[in-house]
Amino acid sequence: MTDTALTAQHRELLDQVLDKWSLQVLDALCAQPLRFNELRRAIPLVTQKSLTTALRRLERNGMVARVVTHTRPVAVEYRITEVGRSLQGLIDALLHWATVTLPDVEHARARFDAELPG
Repeated sequence: MTDTALTAQHRELLDQVLDKWSLQVLDALCAQPLRFNELRRAIPLVTQKSLTTALRRLERNGMVARVVTHTRPVAVEYRITEVGRSLQGLIDALLHWATVTLPDVEHARARFDAELPG
């Protein structure tokens, strides 16, 4: 790392942004604002509880805004904030890296697993 030491606050923030579901929520919301069920469809494997937890965490950290629309019936929409949008390039880079590197990782895993005793 450069001049900045990895503090407990850094680790906490990175853990919350880079967790399994938060990264996917941010990626989906960078494309467009979505309602809760639209997000669930965009991330098919996420459970309702996990999505709720990720959205609350991202909202608390200022990366996602929860917007209540005054329509009938009242609806809630989630939108990326400027802080969240500032992660878009990093998210795209991470997803690209994962796609390009995955064959090498799978090969390394297979080699490692084959060498395990027994």
